[in-house]
Amino acid sequence: MSATSAPIQIKGLRDGLLVTLGDGSWAELQDLLLRRIDEQPTFFQGARLVLDVGAHALRVAELSSLRDLLSERGLGLWAVLSESPLTEQTAQNLGLATRLSKPHPEEPRPLELPPENMALWVKQTVRSGMRIEFPGPVVVFGDVNPGGEVIAGGSVIVWGRLRGVVHAGAAGDEQAVVCALELAPTQLRIAGEIAVSPKKKGEVGPEVARLKDGRLVAEPWQ
Repeated sequence: MSATSAPIQIKGLRDGLLVTLGDGSWAELQDLLLRRIDEQPTFFQGARLVLDVGAHALRVAELSSLRDLLSERGLGLWAVLSESPLTEQTAQNLGLATRLSKPHPEEPRPLELPPENMALWVKQTVRSGMRIEFPGPVVVFGDVNPGGEVIAGGSVIVWGRLRGVVHAGAAGDEQAVVCALELAPTQLRIAGEIAVSPKKKGEVGPEVARLKDGRLVAEPWQ
């Protein structure tokens, strides 16, 4: 796994959630993951997790301890992806899957669209270092802070301040829109078009961004 700017990345899978761990000590990454779950219990409740630990070499005591801590929070760990032979053997000894039938999540591929009207509900602020990715629409009930990132196959609605990075219509949907109570993103992208929000003067209000004649434009959200 290549180095990533975010210590933890979360992506929606058909049968659960993929959690990718970046650089850092195992203890720090585990604590960060557990804090993320405790801050967003509704989002994670009952989820089946696929954990991509990259090159981290984990023994039975470390992986089984994490599995128990996840179980206490109502989550199931069912697969571990790793570049480490030791971690792969550890996962197999614990009865966990070490392969997915689909291509590795980091391989370039189109986002698969979920069933119609299915959206991901994120009931918290997307803080710096967080990356939310989902093949359909995403609704954030909170802010998207600078350093936070949301990638959606459909539209993105932020019931708060959008000041991070958002990519809507990531699968090529040019009809996708981005709505926010305050639209001031670090970077905004719809399908293949990218824009940086200019500094605004005067009163700030809800806005919706969409593609018009191949250009990204923002209008009052009414």
